[in-house]
Amino acid sequence: MQIRKLGADDAPAYREFRLRALREHPDAFTSSFEEESMRPLADSEKRLTNQAVTAMWAAFMDGPGTVASTDTETAATAGHPVMAGMVGLTRETRGKNRHKATLVAMYVAPEYGRMGLGRALVDAVVQEAAATGIELLVLTVTAGNQAASALYERAGFETFGIEPDAVRINGISYEKKHMYLQMPAAASAANFS
Repeated sequence: MQIRKLGADDAPAYREFRLRALREHPDAFTSSFEEESMRPLADSEKRLTNQAVTAMWAAFMDGPGTVASTDTETAATAGHPVMAGMVGLTRETRGKNRHKATLVAMYVAPEYGRMGLGRALVDAVVQEAAATGIELLVLTVTAGNQAASALYERAGFETFGIEPDAVRINGISYEKKHMYLQMPAAASAANFS
């Protein structure tokens, strides 16, 4: 397993992987597959190069492709690292909110579940947040997603509320659980100025 920040060169694989996540788990994301699939690749490149606001990480594993859609594509990626998980960190830019950031776009492909990728991705975000002076890290998770909630709780996040009717998909309403992680004061105070 390799965890690293993504850059513009990763945009095609990132876009494909993100679309897979949106298609397979529409209730887990505010963005929709239908809207995101209409956006050009340049939007993904822009997102991956504007790291002052949002930084994205991916977990890569050796083996057959997880984002490939045909047997030919899968064969072409065999033995090469493939994207198996992703997560992002969005920093607040307004003066009153610069002390906090949001963990976003967390997804691990099911075939790579229970291998520690989710925790490694969360840890990468927490480490970046601490290193850049973030004092409060927040996230939302679809209420009822026990696996994700448990992952965040093991990483130290605590629930502070439930948002009713947070997203609607085909007329069905989903609640979002809001969670936070108060960063250690010494680490964030030393880096935040």
